[in-house]
Amino acid sequence: MGFWIKLALKYLKPKRSVASVITCVSVLGVMLGIAAVIIVRSVMTGFGDIWEKKILDFKPHISILPQAGNVINDEYRLSSEIEALPGVECVTPEIDTRILLEYKGRVLAPVIIGVEGLDFAKAYKVGEPVRGTFELDGDSIVIGKHVASSLGVDVGDEVTVYSPKTLASRDEVFLPIKWQVVGIFSCGQYEYDSGYVVASLPNVRDLMGMEKGVFAIHVKTNCPTDPKCFSAIFEKCENLRPHLKALSWQEADREIFSALAVEKNVTAILLLLISLVALFCVMNTLLVLTVQKTPEIGLLKSLGFSKIQIMGVFMIHGLIQCTLGILLGLLASYLVLTNLQNIVEWLATLGVSVFPEAVYGLPEIPHRIIPLDIIWAVLFVYFFGILASLIPALLAATKDPVKALNE
Repeated sequence: MGFWIKLALKYLKPKRSVASVITCVSVLGVMLGIAAVIIVRSVMTGFGDIWEKKILDFKPHISILPQAGNVINDEYRLSSEIEALPGVECVTPEIDTRILLEYKGRVLAPVIIGVEGLDFAKAYKVGEPVRGTFELDGDSIVIGKHVASSLGVDVGDEVTVYSPKTLASRDEVFLPIKWQVVGIFSCGQYEYDSGYVVASLPNVRDLMGMEKGVFAIHVKTNCPTDPKCFSAIFEKCENLRPHLKALSWQEADREIFSALAVEKNVTAILLLLISLVALFCVMNTLLVLTVQKTPEIGLLKSLGFSKIQIMGVFMIHGLIQCTLGILLGLLASYLVLTNLQNIVEWLATLGVSVFPEAVYGLPEIPHRIIPLDIIWAVLFVYFFGILASLIPALLAATKDPVKALNE
């Protein structure tokens, strides 16, 4: 085995030939493929983590809903039962519905969250108010940052609120009402900052023409990402009442996470094709090498080297190229990820806006390396590297020693 490796390393030495150039290209190709896969998947994993955190901060972890689409009338007693469960942080009876907001001729249709004033800041982790306060006293409303900018309103302005019952009810007329904007929130997610407003639960009940009850009971837990702990809480919530159903945050936002997973996988496959092209270069290098080393192959076979030994030399030669590419790729991805923000800022000085904070709402590109992604990328390169080396190795091993010596 030591002789095989020595001979394979000898063939790797640059000879100022076409084979040497192709060898460098194939190693660089493998390096770029590995680095691209790790960098892109790490960045996409970081974005997934950020989106998951923002969803878990703003949306409920478990929603208790009526089976037939009616209202929940014993919300306070049911909330007390849920709060007593271990692992539950807070429980908020709510009315969530879409309304129309109008201000000086501008109209939006956000979702209004009707919640007790003290529960909003506890259940919805949106940080400190951008302006104003979160106190839902009297005829007041708290709106998202992008809702405020779209309507052109600020703290202290009065907006006109139209109830959805105006369209749903034929027998009653629900007149629009005016509420004063007392606060503006921002959770850093455009979908929530532009699509949600908050008012007190009694005010939203009046808006919907309800005397009592809520549309849902929202539950926040201290272990939303722990499958075992979360499943135990979810199962208990699901079995509290036969006429109620429970909806987990994974089910509620299934489309987002499914789309992200598909995008990650498709992107990884496309990027791995770069490595696959580079592995064809590895095969081409070995094919050229078998032609150049034909007399040496004939000499080795005449000295008694077996086909397996000849194949081993060229297989090791190909795997050494793959290994060099993998090591350089791992090093390159580490250097890029550790200096990612510096690279973005440098590109910005050249006029290339890679990651504008105003668009993404994040100060820097998030990333997280998953060791399993690295393992799969490395295994992919080694698997196809062996296949790419196999064909030239077979050609070298099956050469006739007499003909080979005469070439």
